[in-house]
Amino acid sequence: MRFDTPKPIRDSLQKYLDKFPQKRKLRQGMVLSVWEEVVGERIASQVNDVHFESGKLVIKVSNQVWRHEIHANRFSIAKKLNIKVKAEVVKEIIVRS
Repeated sequence: MRFDTPKPIRDSLQKYLDKFPQKRKLRQGMVLSVWEEVVGERIASQVNDVHFESGKLVIKVSNQVWRHEIHANRFSIAKKLNIKVKAEVVKEIIVRS
């Protein structure tokens, strides 16, 4: 009798996500759920709304200084979010005020 070595649950979950029909929406939701953790409480507190429009992450802020700060760091933020969810979900960030 032979038993296979147990596989980590994350491998099974990844296989499921790869086949999941609404995978894009699910991954977008994952990005939104880790937003504050990735950008930090200070930036997150300045953001009024974070959502996806046509596959782009849209961030709304009321303060022009923070709009500029987030805009200047948008590529770094996108990279960190994608690393966190282990997928290329955020291709572009649009910052609005």
